[in-house]
Amino acid sequence: MRLIDTSAWIHALRADGDSAVASRVRALLETGEAAWCPMVQLELWNGARGDHERRVIKEMKGDLIELEMDGPVWTIANALAQSARRTGKTIPATDILIAACARRHGVELEHADQHFAALAALSD
Repeated sequence: MRLIDTSAWIHALRADGDSAVASRVRALLETGEAAWCPMVQLELWNGARGDHERRVIKEMKGDLIELEMDGPVWTIANALAQSARRTGKTIPATDILIAACARRHGVELEHADQHFAALAALSD
């Protein structure tokens, strides 16, 4: 299972998206290994363009594994944020939360965002 970040979903949802990223997302969907979390859902709804994207997001809700953002996710996120700041990195809180959710549930992240590479190098 992989937690698919908003950055990868954008490539899969839009005609002008990176075809390699879109292909990886489609493969996860086809094998039933695609997951998302409430933060990714919020980002997708916030950035949805037009009826087509809204319809696809709505349909995905029933098809995807949803990873809970429970207390331990927030604990991991706080530790990651502190670690990032100690190393001089400024990373959006949303990306920290998504990375923390993946760590909490022991899954990999599918993404197209360099912030996650920086977070992968940090301990929580």
